[in-house]
Amino acid sequence: MIENSSFFGPLLQFFYSIDPVWAALIATTFTWLVTAAGASLVFFFKDLSRRTLDGMLGFTGGVMIAASFWSLLAPAIEMSPGEGFMKAMPAAVGFGCGALFLFGLDKILPHLHINFPSDKAEGVQTNWHRTILLVLAITLHNIPEGLAVGVLFGGVAAGIPEASIGGAVALAIGIGLQNFPEGMAVSFPLRRQGLSRGKSFWYGQLSAIVEPVAGVIGALAVMQMQPILPYALAFAAGAMIYVVIEEVVPETQQDKFTDVATLGFIGGFLIMMMLDVGLG
Repeated sequence: MIENSSFFGPLLQFFYSIDPVWAALIATTFTWLVTAAGASLVFFFKDLSRRTLDGMLGFTGGVMIAASFWSLLAPAIEMSPGEGFMKAMPAAVGFGCGALFLFGLDKILPHLHINFPSDKAEGVQTNWHRTILLVLAITLHNIPEGLAVGVLFGGVAAGIPEASIGGAVALAIGIGLQNFPEGMAVSFPLRRQGLSRGKSFWYGQLSAIVEPVAGVIGALAVMQMQPILPYALAFAAGAMIYVVIEEVVPETQQDKFTDVATLGFIGGFLIMMMLDVGLG
C-alpha cells in the first residue's frame, strides 16, 4: 500500500496525530500556498503561451472531475443508508444543492472569466476593475475545493469509516496540483494587462485564500452534524463539477488547442484517480 511507503507514511502519520480541524487548516493552507507558487512564476517568465494555459486548465478540470467522483461522490453513496434509489438519494440531493449553490453565486457575484473581454462580465453589474473580476472568477473555483478537503477531515473526526485520513490527504494533494496552474492562470493574464509583477502575483495567490476558510468551515460543520456528511461530500462534488463545466471547459475551447486541453484533462483525471485509490 502507498500509505505504508517511506514517502507517504510520515505524512499520513502526521495528519493522524493532530486535531482534524487543524489538519483541515494545514491541508487547505498547503493548497493555497501551491496556488501562490504557481502565481510566483510571473516573476521568472514574461508570458504564458495559450497552448500551455489550455493544457493546464484541462489538467485542472481532470483533477476536479476525478476528485468529485473518487473522493466525494463514491464515499457519499457508500456511507448512505438504505438500498437502491434510497441509497443514492443523499448524494443526489447534496450534488444538486452544490451545483445550485454555485449557480446562485455565479449569478450574484460579479466576475470575469480568463481571456474574456470586460463586456462579458457575469453576475450583478458593477464598475469594479477588471482585475478584481478576474480574481473573483478563480475564487469561485476555490470555495468548493477547500470545502471538500475540510469535509473529509471532519468525517474522520466524526469516526465515519468511509472517511479516511488517506483519502483526505489524497484530495488535498490533488487540489494542490491543480491549484498550481490556477495561480498561473490568474497572474499571467494580469501581467499582460499591465499590472506589475508584484501585483500580478498578489492577486494570483489571493484567489485561493478562501480555501483555508472553507476547509475549516467544512470540517467544523461535519463534526457538529455527523448525519450531513454524505450530503456535504456530494454538495462539494456538485459545486466542483458545476465549476468545471461552466467555467473551466469553456475557457479551454476559446482557441485552437482543444486537443492539448483534452490530453491535460486525461492526465489530471488519471493522477487524481491514482492518488485517491492509492492513499484512500
